Amino acid sequence: MLSTSKLIWIKVLITSLCLSACAQRTGPAPVDSVYRGKSIFDFEPNSLQQSKYTVVKGDTLYSIAFRAGVEFIQLARQNNIKPPYAIFPGQTLVLNKSHNSKGSKKLSPSKQIDISKSEKKVATASKQEYLKSGKQNVNKVKNPIGFDLGSWRWPASGKIVARFSNAELGNKGLEIAGKRGDPIYAANSGKVVYAGKALRGYGNLIIIKHSDDYLSAYAHNQVNRVKEQDWITVGQHIADMGDTDTDEVKLRFEVRFRGSTVDPEKFLPKK
Repeated sequence: MLSTSKLIWIKVLITSLCLSACAQRTGPAPVDSVYRGKSIFDFEPNSLQQSKYTVVKGDTLYSIAFRAGVEFIQLARQNNIKPPYAIFPGQTLVLNKSHNSKGSKKLSPSKQIDISKSEKKVATASKQEYLKSGKQNVNKVKNPIGFDLGSWRWPASGKIVARFSNAELGNKGLEIAGKRGDPIYAANSGKVVYAGKALRGYGNLIIIKHSDDYLSAYAHNQVNRVKEQDWITVGQHIADMGDTDTDEVKLRFEVRFRGSTVDPEKFLPKK
């Protein structure tokens, strides 16, 4: 289960990267602006063993703490870094565990990545199937958090007003119109890793992690009905439709596969 400090790291990561959206885009920056580049799942936990580390482009305090095996807040404190925890290329950070105050604990790999061995096996099999066919894995094999690659469902009913586009500045999500207060459902089972409104252009946003490979995002909500760390089952009522940070009542729904935005309709059942 994600610790409180890890959830803080996710918020800091989203806040620090939300400003990287392309200035030419008229709509909200896609969720890939949050996850563009490497994530913590591209790094090995406890892989930084040196006493000091020089920040390079793309680093966040969150990812460095993960790689160093120390608590994010402790790393910030021992380097006198204050909220919003900004760092810059060329900056030298002290990683030496001997500088940690009493009570700080080294994160174990099992706690840093909230994925069991059996879940990883299922995720790996799903990846291979997806890469071979480019289609959904139709095998109804459940992993420990209930995610099933063949059991995606529509997150809302209503008219599709914008579809996914692979163009460089194209729409990276699916937009579904509706009435204020219409229910929004989880498109698949997983765990809430973000619930808030820190990402400009998305209003009230929920991000669900389904496995190492899959994430889904639900934006412009009037009300979020789940919170971070909640385990979610497919079809669960997670939010009410609204128009936060947009000019009409609608749901913006996005799916990411291994860090890249993909067309949600490739996973959803045919209407």
